[in-house]
Amino acid sequence: MNTLLVFSPVFVSRIFILVFMALVSALPAAEAANPPAWKVGTASVVITPEKKLWMAGYAFRNKPAEGKDQDLFAKALAFEDEQGTRLVLVTADLSAISRALRTGVEQKVKAAHGLPREALLLNASHTHSGPMVRAASARPEVQRDTAEYAAALEDKVVRIIGEALKNLAPANVTWNQARAGFAMNRRLPTPKGFVNEPNPDGPVDHQVPVLRVESPDGQLRAALFGYACHNTTMRGYVWGGDYAGYAQQYLQEHRKDFTAHFLMGCGGDQNPYPRMTGDTPMMTEIDNARSHGRTLANAVEVALRVPRRPITGPLLLAYESVQLDYADGRPPADYPVQVIKFGSSFTLVALASEAVVDYSLRLKRELAGDTAVWVAAYCNDILGYIPSQRVLREGGYEATAGWAESVEEKIITKVHQLHRQLQPPAPKNP
Repeated sequence: MNTLLVFSPVFVSRIFILVFMALVSALPAAEAANPPAWKVGTASVVITPEKKLWMAGYAFRNKPAEGKDQDLFAKALAFEDEQGTRLVLVTADLSAISRALRTGVEQKVKAAHGLPREALLLNASHTHSGPMVRAASARPEVQRDTAEYAAALEDKVVRIIGEALKNLAPANVTWNQARAGFAMNRRLPTPKGFVNEPNPDGPVDHQVPVLRVESPDGQLRAALFGYACHNTTMRGYVWGGDYAGYAQQYLQEHRKDFTAHFLMGCGGDQNPYPRMTGDTPMMTEIDNARSHGRTLANAVEVALRVPRRPITGPLLLAYESVQLDYADGRPPADYPVQVIKFGSSFTLVALASEAVVDYSLRLKRELAGDTAVWVAAYCNDILGYIPSQRVLREGGYEATAGWAESVEEKIITKVHQLHRQLQPPAPKNP
């Protein structure tokens, strides 16, 4: 004889509540069993000169800075994967990273923290409202003051790297991107050749890549974002981070315990428009910098909110130099190339100097097998403009450094070589 069990609604409700409470109480244990794969730490320091130093970026300037629009910052973002491999990215409101600064910082952090050269990336925002880090003047007082600033800057960068490593804490890291449209190619073809004017038909890279760092409880702790465009909205005699400085300010001002880091892209032939006083009669150059900063910050906000892609490990790091030839037979120059892989999910390519946008567009296309590819420039050293073969053949301002036509292929070949050698380990069989 079959027995039919009938449960009252009250009994069923109690059973459901008990099961739900059991599942909820088990969540912390599950999270503890699967902690975040990353540890991330941040630190920052003000690097605004205290003396009236000469500024970098524009040859027409004939006197030191007279004040500031914004403070300048150097910021460190440290990563550590599950195997203990570490990486530190330093972003700074500077026109360039000199070879002396890179070498000095590299040597000190290796001695103090055991950080190898391939685990350190230094990037300049290329603001034209920052100080010189190497004297371009024969005046003894300018050389003295610039050398003093460079030495203090090196110590500050070393210090924040140590602080970021000390602040390493469990974190989730994700990636996504948005777009911002104020960058425009500045190589305009004319009957007399290419001139430095807005070219609406020239190549651009409007992507805004963003790495999001959040604590295990979901609190946003940091964002690393980039854009391929000169920081040349301003040209006066006041210190400032230009549009990139404002974007970071806007992202940080309403968030607690959060740091925004800007990583400059391949903007060698890109300018922000409108720019400088006169482009827009009703706006000053500072107004334009704020407007572009807000546009970029809005793009980052979008990337932070839309569904994001997880970034996995392990960290795979490579840093080598390639010899670039000059067309006139001068001795070749060492050009550093850095490739950083976050497992098989994300690749960051760091190029030195003022690489034009062709490098970003080409490498993202050729390395498209990865889930995400980010190409930065203005990293680790400055050797002037780095034109593509197309730009070299066309001529113009970005082609005046005297490189041989082999420059693009040598750099691209080195990137591919480093990318191939950084193979993540095969997954283990269950």
